[in-house]
Amino acid sequence: LLLRWRRRRGLWRKVAEAQERQERSLVRMETAVQRFREQNPSVNVVSILSLPLPELSKKLRDGSLPLDHVFYAYVGKALQMATETNCITEYLQESESQVLKAKLTGKQGLLYGVPVSIKDSIDCQGHDSTMGFIKNLNKPAAEDSVVVQVLRRQGAIPFVKTNVPQSLISYDCKNLLFGQTCNPLLYTRTPGGSSGGEGALVGGGGSILGIGTDVGGSLRFPAAFCGICAIKPTGNRLSKRGILSGVVGQKAVAAAVGPLAKDVESLALCMRALLCEDMFSLDSTVPPLPFSEEVYSSTQPLRIGYYETDFFTMPSPAMRRAVRETKQLLEEAGHTLVPFELTNVDYVIFNFCVRGMFADGGTSFVKKFNGELEKSSMGLFFWLAKSPHWLKTLLSWIAKPFVPRFSSIIGSMRANTVSEVWSLHHEIEDFCHQFIAQWKKLNLDVMLCPMLGPALGIGYPGKLSVAVSYTMLYNVLDFPAGVVPVTMVTDEDEEELKDYKGYYRDWWDQTLAKAFSGSVGMPVAVQCVALPWQEELCLRFMKEVETL
Repeated sequence: LLLRWRRRRGLWRKVAEAQERQERSLVRMETAVQRFREQNPSVNVVSILSLPLPELSKKLRDGSLPLDHVFYAYVGKALQMATETNCITEYLQESESQVLKAKLTGKQGLLYGVPVSIKDSIDCQGHDSTMGFIKNLNKPAAEDSVVVQVLRRQGAIPFVKTNVPQSLISYDCKNLLFGQTCNPLLYTRTPGGSSGGEGALVGGGGSILGIGTDVGGSLRFPAAFCGICAIKPTGNRLSKRGILSGVVGQKAVAAAVGPLAKDVESLALCMRALLCEDMFSLDSTVPPLPFSEEVYSSTQPLRIGYYETDFFTMPSPAMRRAVRETKQLLEEAGHTLVPFELTNVDYVIFNFCVRGMFADGGTSFVKKFNGELEKSSMGLFFWLAKSPHWLKTLLSWIAKPFVPRFSSIIGSMRANTVSEVWSLHHEIEDFCHQFIAQWKKLNLDVMLCPMLGPALGIGYPGKLSVAVSYTMLYNVLDFPAGVVPVTMVTDEDEEELKDYKGYYRDWWDQTLAKAFSGSVGMPVAVQCVALPWQEELCLRFMKEVETL
């Protein structure tokens, strides 16, 4: 007991040190901004912050806006957002000397002088990638991840790292080291996750471009909840070298790295900058597909599939309305909309997503928490992963008549043999080909889908792991998927929500109704999806939705 007490005290000391370091980062930001403002009192920060990324980068490249003016304007705004939402874990102080160096060399890339925020789990040389774990403290990355290297070569200036939920397997944003991040639009709401720090910072205007990752909606939840745009590319379109993942080695659910920004044009500029020769030479496993301007700038009418529900998670009234209104606007603009029928999403969630992610019965997931003080906001999964096989089988059998979804999740959390995992991967391949065949039969270009929203209250994502169905489907299929905010929750939506029952009428459905409520004025997005490797077409469709 004494040894355990001493060990725990040592861990709490490390937590305190991490929080002090975070505090010191903010003090450094404040000092830097104050010093700059004293030396340059006439700089119009508001006008700099109001510029969209394409315009800002043009002004930086042609010299009409000095690099340091832009940099310190964003450091100041980021500091304000960090104070309000707790979204920043670390200030990359070397970014200040990078600004000076860029001014002297004048070597210009597509993102010359653009300050960029980076998710905690993406390696930046000399800084920790903690994933909210104590064990990852004081283990600075030996080199930049490939994505960060390419950003730097394109002239971008990574300046802060942002908060994540512990282990990344959550769509909230809280960990023991850095605490809870809040939604910049309403502090009682989650910013989403796992790229929640990015969502809050970009959504609050403290960063003009952010880089995050997505294994079940981790880019799309923060974007949708914070009223901004994001794209999850095909898993291997951008390099994942030097990026930590929640469950290492699993191949059933494809992870991806991608950008978040206020508008679609900014996402396109980022993808254009990243899909360059440097990306392909630094990581030769990435297919050398440069950005296709022809596809992105095309004005041909599109043939668009759409659905309002996946029949697993009942959409909130605002989600349903978002899809309907967007469909109508697209039709009025001359596009063709075709109903797409989704089937067996429950099977996809339990058999492909849960079983695929935790095919070892959750052993490797649990191992990550060894020696940690807190056992993650994914309470249910953590508890199930630790339970012995016989208990899972018994609980699954008992729960089946009363709570079928809970029973299915327990059943999916068992350890699989190697041949069962191979068979699962084969089944996922078949499902993907069937989905594409259905897509091709309808002769579709892209798909319009619901996106979970509005933002849930803080703490709710941990109780509502099943609500990832709309996003995680496209990680299993490995299709590019982006989100665009299209509307806000109205009083009528709130009134209709009182009749929300859900498809299963279980505890999860009742909890989701509560999590949605009290959201008048909060943004609601739609999801725009294309076939694998068609990020440019996905962005072109997103741009169309945004414009309309």
